[in-house]
Amino acid sequence: MVTAAKTVSQAGTHMVVGFTVMFCLTGSTAFGGLAAILEPICNVILLPLHERIWKKLRDKRRARRAGYAGAAAEKLSQVALHMLVAFTVMYWATGSAAVGGLAAVLEPVCNVILLPIHNRLWERIRARVERKSRMGRQGAFA
Repeated sequence: MVTAAKTVSQAGTHMVVGFTVMFCLTGSTAFGGLAAILEPICNVILLPLHERIWKKLRDKRRARRAGYAGAAAEKLSQVALHMLVAFTVMYWATGSAAVGGLAAVLEPVCNVILLPIHNRLWERIRARVERKSRMGRQGAFA
């Protein structure tokens, strides 16, 4: 249950970031709403493909022991994918390469800052729920 709530909350966080960045760049709630919907949808479609490709590469790397360089390359490609999606969506929506470029930098940076905070919050919630669950089970046997 906590995992599902965290996933929904994470999607909402992405949407709020997309809306806020686009609204701040354009002053338009219509463009902000478009960004809040399109950018996460594109990422939801593309990220599983990205993960499958990197899983195959990781399997091959295990045989060669690529180590930290391979992990760094995977994360860099994930950032590049996010930036490309943000640029493409914003450029398509506004016709401005400048707005697309700013969004491509700002949106991933905002997510990099906010999502670890989001994840820590949800880990605290998960720990609290598990603690209450254990206490409830112990009370049932007392």
